[in-house]
Amino acid sequence: MDFDFTEDQESLRDAVRRWVDKGFGFERRHAIAKAGGATRDVYGELAELGLTGLAIPEAHGGMGFGPIEAMVVNEELGRGLVNAPYAHGAIVAPTLLSGAPAEVQAQWLPKIADASALVVLAHQERAARYRLAHVTTKAAKAGDGWALSGAKSLVPAGDEADAFIVPARTAGADADAAGIALFLVAKGAAGLAVRGYPTQDGARAAELTLADTPATLVALDALPLLEQAVDAGIAALCAEGVGVMERLTAITAEYMNTRKQFGVAIASFQALRHRIADVKMQLELGRSMSYYASLKLGEPAPVRRRAIAQAKVQLGQSMRFVGQQCIQLHGGIGVTDEYIASHYFKRLTVLETSFGDTLHHLGEVSARMQDTAGVFA
Repeated sequence: MDFDFTEDQESLRDAVRRWVDKGFGFERRHAIAKAGGATRDVYGELAELGLTGLAIPEAHGGMGFGPIEAMVVNEELGRGLVNAPYAHGAIVAPTLLSGAPAEVQAQWLPKIADASALVVLAHQERAARYRLAHVTTKAAKAGDGWALSGAKSLVPAGDEADAFIVPARTAGADADAAGIALFLVAKGAAGLAVRGYPTQDGARAAELTLADTPATLVALDALPLLEQAVDAGIAALCAEGVGVMERLTAITAEYMNTRKQFGVAIASFQALRHRIADVKMQLELGRSMSYYASLKLGEPAPVRRRAIAQAKVQLGQSMRFVGQQCIQLHGGIGVTDEYIASHYFKRLTVLETSFGDTLHHLGEVSARMQDTAGVFA
């Protein structure tokens, strides 16, 4: 099987890498994090490169690219530790809106493509434990529209977003009483309260409260669409994790070649060389599973969900191992806020828990193996 990237994909990688190297150094990232993590300016710069329209059809002003191009971009953004909600705004939201009525797509997809609107998924709830089907937010008919009541937690860039895609149950409405539907809620809608805060990795998140908040229907019986979008988000974050691990490994190797003890570089110590070799092995295991996840996004749902869960388990294990080992190889300097390695470690820690932690997806792998037993027989 040919795993080489096409010329266009390599050109895309080079363009993103040049922007990262020129326009997003550690000093800028550190300043953004210290100031609270607001990143709309950074997101706008990604739009100037055309990246926010990567997954949006050309008919709506996008580039119409697929999951491999998304993987390439997210790897490079991870390598540069770009703290903007790219996967959430440019990958997950367009996937969700692909199931929306034509008029909703025409209203929002061009805005997402040019970054005049940041739309993010607001799906996590208290006690959900990463389960997408655990939805207590209620949707009720309100005249010709809908009104939502409930609360959502850990919404990425929630206080910077212009709209939210919110899963809610339509019990008592015209839809299936047990069904989960998706709704679009615009910023500033009546009854919507947003409380933002900085996160550990220098980004931002928010808590949302909805009280009879007006909403636009995106899709009914939308759990399969929600799962598809989250899977695309997981694949994107896996690719980002590969980029983060790759750069952190390089930083650590460089440090080991310059840090001296007993008059020699610590890279010459055999025990430490074995540890950095194990780090590189985990990096490559993570990279291979990231590729696997992106390649499986077009498969039928049972196969896709199993592949994504497997990838998230391996990436979770790799990110934790690489992060912990690299920090330990640095010693005390590795956890100081002024040193770049600590920021890579924080990002790996957040990525490991995003869209479900390793233990959650380990359970998903077990469940999906049963679901796909006939497929692979």
